[in-house]
Amino acid sequence: MKKDLDQMMKEKGLSAFMIYGHAENNPPMTYMTGGGHVTHATLIKKVGEEPVLFCGVMERDEAAKSGLKVRLYDEYPWQDYKEKAGDDASLLSALRLQHIFADMGINGKVGVYGTYEFSILFGLVNHMTRLMPQVEFVGEARENSLFSYVMETKESHEVERIRRMGHITTEVVGKTAEYLTNCQVNEAEQLLDESGNLLRLGAVKEKISLWLAERNAVPSEGFIFAQGRDAAVPHSQGNPDDVMQLGKTIVFDIYPQEPGGGYFYDFTRTWSLGYATNEALKMYGDVQTCYNRITSEMKAGMPFKQSNELTCEIFESLGHATQRTEKNPQSGYIHSVGHGVGINIHERPWSGLLATDDNLLRPGVVVTMEPGLYYPEKGMGFRIEDTYAVLADGTIERLAEYPYELVQKMKHWTKK
Repeated sequence: MKKDLDQMMKEKGLSAFMIYGHAENNPPMTYMTGGGHVTHATLIKKVGEEPVLFCGVMERDEAAKSGLKVRLYDEYPWQDYKEKAGDDASLLSALRLQHIFADMGINGKVGVYGTYEFSILFGLVNHMTRLMPQVEFVGEARENSLFSYVMETKESHEVERIRRMGHITTEVVGKTAEYLTNCQVNEAEQLLDESGNLLRLGAVKEKISLWLAERNAVPSEGFIFAQGRDAAVPHSQGNPDDVMQLGKTIVFDIYPQEPGGGYFYDFTRTWSLGYATNEALKMYGDVQTCYNRITSEMKAGMPFKQSNELTCEIFESLGHATQRTEKNPQSGYIHSVGHGVGINIHERPWSGLLATDDNLLRPGVVVTMEPGLYYPEKGMGFRIEDTYAVLADGTIERLAEYPYELVQKMKHWTKK
């Protein structure tokens, strides 16, 4: 949480941090400012002091909506640096930033964050390293960066925003199921669209995108709607030219976001339209068995990797390969069981076999639970995923409800 920023900065030895770039679709900047139409901004925070948001004069009113202290680049007019910088725009920006750092009394280790074109930020930091040798600019890995720790635990209003996205998600999933099960089916067990033409997977995805847009949600990271063999490759988004077919497994993994780079939700169901083969029913039953067990044994404060280890134990006992039994399995259970969700679709806490013990299901975290089995050689894959919040009192709540049935009954078709 934001209240932990100063303590975490001290633990990392940071005297200050700088976030560069836009306020939208830029997780650290969005987190600190609340989003909004502010571009090419610089947010600087010294340890123990309030952050300062620097922006251009045209965006001063938008920047003010953040509630942060706002200062204008115009306080440091570019004309003051033009003679020394010449035609080097990167050096000009660095000279201005050097002046800002000097005025703010910034020395020591400075963390650098934000989403911006790498070349621009690299050039700026390169110049700053030469201009201010007393400043050490620090970059961090995603898994243990300052903001990954700060954003790991959510305040109640953040959980409510994720919950709202969950309600939108399940509404769109329900609308998708209703549309598919109302389709006519030809003799080859292929679905037909409203005009009597073959219904292709890409057309279904277009409808899903429209239904999300109508509810003010954005598939900013795409979404997975994959059938048959593609359903057995966990992050395959599906072949748009595939004809929708009865009896094939469909993995529908949807993770919409609030517009402007806000909060995500993450959710998966596996369907088989009309009917499922006995083998598919058996494998889906294994996934359900695992899901029910691991979610029933979630406890506040436990290391998240224990859920993944239990998932491996269950699947191994049912005869499936895991990352514990093979180095790089292509079939069976081939990923970790969950991850944190927030302004990033993937964030702390982590659950994989290499996750450290400080990745805890502590109060305030929001995580996915998503066991799955994948058999590309059999042309089928299965995953169940819901998003859970560990509340302040230690209770664990699923943030949106939706049925788990594998077989979706067709309204205008009966199996012969």
